[in-house]
Amino acid sequence: MQRWRGLEAVPTGWGRSVVTIGIFDGVHRGHQKLIDRAVALGRDRGLPTVLVTFDPHPSELVRPGSHPARLTSLARRADLIGGLGVDAFCVLPFTAELSRRTPAEFVHEVLVDRLHAAVVVVGDNFTFGYKAEGDVAMLADLGRRFGFTVEGLDLVSDDSVTLSSTFVRACIDAGDVETAAAVLGRPHRIDGVVVHGDRRGRELGFPTANVASPPWTALPADGVYAGRFVIGERSLPAAVSVGTNPTFSGRQRTVEAYVLDVDEDFYGHEVSVEFTHRLRGMERYDGIEALVEQMHRDVARTRELLGS
Repeated sequence: MQRWRGLEAVPTGWGRSVVTIGIFDGVHRGHQKLIDRAVALGRDRGLPTVLVTFDPHPSELVRPGSHPARLTSLARRADLIGGLGVDAFCVLPFTAELSRRTPAEFVHEVLVDRLHAAVVVVGDNFTFGYKAEGDVAMLADLGRRFGFTVEGLDLVSDDSVTLSSTFVRACIDAGDVETAAAVLGRPHRIDGVVVHGDRRGRELGFPTANVASPPWTALPADGVYAGRFVIGERSLPAAVSVGTNPTFSGRQRTVEAYVLDVDEDFYGHEVSVEFTHRLRGMERYDGIEALVEQMHRDVARTRELLGS
């Protein structure tokens, strides 16, 4: 899959293509349906499929401080999308100038002049242009004017619940990683670098990898989880703590992974943590002995859930 940042990165002489547009944060099952349709149309017509997204999230510019937590980094999003058969991943830097483009200007500059869209596939809640004035109906009108067709797909639902990035974030924020995984089609994952912590885990017999993730990463609610610690090509079972270590009066929120049956120095490595099951909420214990007993139970439950 080709990866472009900015319209200037589109190769000279790029021909007609099938285009889908959106944020695609999380690349959940609803996104996958949209992308699958675009890829299928491209194959039927013998055209490449281009996915257009934005960085940073538009709300970071339009409503600073109100933008949602990130389910996936841009690099992770590209990797997931590349696995769905998309030919080109085009990131448009979301600037003040771009935010002021009218719907017609956006369509002409992006879809017509540079990507030469033959078909545009979007969700039926898609909006675009200055102050989100454009919708699917306007996009279709502009398509008739500029020579491309539009498909607006119904949003995917499970048991009357619409599958959306907002819903996934709400599940993660509540610690419901199982439902989040059902919507995503895989466990929720955070990426980060292993940094030095307080080393209390090693003193207690449970050495942990302290994973520092980028700002605005969507972290699960405070608690203890079963999951997997991914480093390179290895995916290792782990009991994962998210929170402030209340037994030790901690204040800084951390993600600490105890990797089962592995004693390695992970400091400085780029890793990922996948959350598969919530074991319990974060609790304050009266003493270290009670905490250690609970940690043994957490590890035993993690083994049971992960079959390791």
